[in-house]
Amino acid sequence: MPEEFTSVAIEEEMRQSYMDYAMSVIIGRALPDVRDGLKPVHRRVLYAMREIGTEWNRPYKKSARIVGDVIGKYHPHGDSAVYETVVRMAQSFSLRYPLVDGQGNFGSVDGDSPAAMRYTEVRMSRLAGELLADLERGTVSFVPTYDDSSVEPEVLPTKIPNLIVNGASGIAVGMSTNIPPHNLGEIVSALLAIIAKPDISLPELMNVVPGPDFPTGATIQGIRGIKQAYETGRGIISIRSKATIEDLPSGKSRIIVTELPYQVNKARLIERMADLVNEKRIEGISDLRDESDREGMRLVVELKRDVIPDVVLNQLYKMTPLQDSFGIILLAIVDGRPKVLSLKQLLTHFLEHRRRIITRKAQHDLSKSRRRLHILEGLRCALEELDTVIRIVRGGASPNEARNELRDRLRLSNGQAQAILDMRLQRLTQLEQDSLYKEHNSLVAYISRLVTMLSNSNQVDNIIRDELTDVVEKYGDERLSAIDPYGADVAVEDLIAEEDVVVTISHAGYIKRQPTSVYQSQRRGGKGKTGTTTRDEDFVEHIFVSSSHAFLLFFTTLGRVHWVKVYEIPEGGRVSRGKAIVNLISLQNGEKVSAVLPVREFQEGNHAVFATRRGQIKKTNLMSYAKPRQGGVIAINLAPGDEVIGVCMTDGDRDILLSTSAGQSIRFSENDVRPTARNTAGVRGINLGTGDRVVSLEILEAQHSVMT
Repeated sequence: MPEEFTSVAIEEEMRQSYMDYAMSVIIGRALPDVRDGLKPVHRRVLYAMREIGTEWNRPYKKSARIVGDVIGKYHPHGDSAVYETVVRMAQSFSLRYPLVDGQGNFGSVDGDSPAAMRYTEVRMSRLAGELLADLERGTVSFVPTYDDSSVEPEVLPTKIPNLIVNGASGIAVGMSTNIPPHNLGEIVSALLAIIAKPDISLPELMNVVPGPDFPTGATIQGIRGIKQAYETGRGIISIRSKATIEDLPSGKSRIIVTELPYQVNKARLIERMADLVNEKRIEGISDLRDESDREGMRLVVELKRDVIPDVVLNQLYKMTPLQDSFGIILLAIVDGRPKVLSLKQLLTHFLEHRRRIITRKAQHDLSKSRRRLHILEGLRCALEELDTVIRIVRGGASPNEARNELRDRLRLSNGQAQAILDMRLQRLTQLEQDSLYKEHNSLVAYISRLVTMLSNSNQVDNIIRDELTDVVEKYGDERLSAIDPYGADVAVEDLIAEEDVVVTISHAGYIKRQPTSVYQSQRRGGKGKTGTTTRDEDFVEHIFVSSSHAFLLFFTTLGRVHWVKVYEIPEGGRVSRGKAIVNLISLQNGEKVSAVLPVREFQEGNHAVFATRRGQIKKTNLMSYAKPRQGGVIAINLAPGDEVIGVCMTDGDRDILLSTSAGQSIRFSENDVRPTARNTAGVRGINLGTGDRVVSLEILEAQHSVMT
């Protein structure tokens, strides 16, 4: 028989196949379910542990046993991926409330690998039992496993809002989730608030849930990112390590770090600090030590004498993961589809899940109780007609015949008649009869309560309220992460006193700052004091007084500009030559600083005027340089072979004087130069003769004289 073929467009087949693959990854592996907050592998691990009896009050079992059951029965993937899941659920620095209780080496915050699964032992944590509570009471649907050999729960009937409490992270096809952990007590308070007031607003929710609560503590800077994430499902928050500054009797200081941002590797953090010190990008650190032990974390950063600790700490926050950002994406699977949710939507979906669970449990119990009541009514009938029952049983030729006659004579069902035949003789004693009547009356009352509850949603909410209250009493704890509502808006200069300082820059590129008190007033004829020392062939090129809070704009010969706060300049003594500028800003080979502008604040109306060696002149609004960047930005576009020889600041009504190496000069009003953007080349300022070059730029007022 000839084979039949169907023509399919390859682009359509690729599209459909890729969509099938993408949805398989999204639903089956990468993203958590909004109801129990678990990915399939987490759910299967917990279910497998329950099936082999590793509850929190039972003995530990080898991790390899758990992994083997999971990949053999439920999760047909690699054993390493399953073991990594077990390990993460046991790490107190990864999960806010661990779901696995482990014995052995499960890794560390330094990034150490866990021991092999043949060496470690695990069992469920007590809290994990709350995720599986009432699983056998018809609360959730079961689906076939991958090979149809067994069944597994579609979702867990969790009493814990696990998704928002423990968080989740995962990368799917074209989307990802990154839900931070939260404090259980705060989330329960929010759930109770929603039950009491379904139309509650976000500000009201944030009164009880101020923000995430990470297992590693640290401080969340500002609430803007938190509010945006809770409102839209996406936001970025900044997490800062908990650090204190200790003053030592020797006059030195040291920084003590006791808490790190979530998921920051401590060992790599120390390596990063050491690299910055070796590269001289951070000055003032004399030693780094890790004194962490079983009592807690303790990183020690020893500082040199006369170093401002706040400045060094701010540099560490800026250049290392000592301060890190966390991008919140509240994305989960809702009704089989990935969806970005707000905080209230996440909590509402959990409440709806619990309502369904309680309703299904009540329906299951009601059905079971009615079946039992049906049997009890048959037994009561048998006790009331005991002589007839005994006569029928004794006269029956077979159990089937006796059952049929009981059914017909006493108008019973097959189940009731069979229960009478199965009844033991001891049930005929007076005590057993009383017990049977009590069970019957109790069951009637219980069924009445279940029927009333199923017809009244308020009673369902009351049960949820009681469950949540009980959960907090058992597992609630204090918040670990502090929240600084104004932290994102506090700059390091707020911690440093503002004062006038003298900044000295040498021709060879050394810089320092000194308090103005170093330069004491002297009478005419005084012999003066040494203000700075230089090496041979070096000399002081710039000296000026500025505020410790001011910016210094460093313009380089290659047309770039860098920003440095004055307080970031190392303080030096009268006889020191200072530090090399290359330790403060990043310069390319052959690039030098050609001009320095002190700017207390950026204001409209002020301009920066540039002059280049080949006679170009450019004027740009100073506000174009008001946004500092760590690596600097282009200040002027230069032609090949040209370079910046000077930059001055003007107020819009000055004259410009350019002078050349051949003794030529030109003076003109700055109004003749049209302001241009930051990354432009400017206009011709002076025509140069052969071999001539511009050597000087000066800004003049009408009454100024010029000395040459």
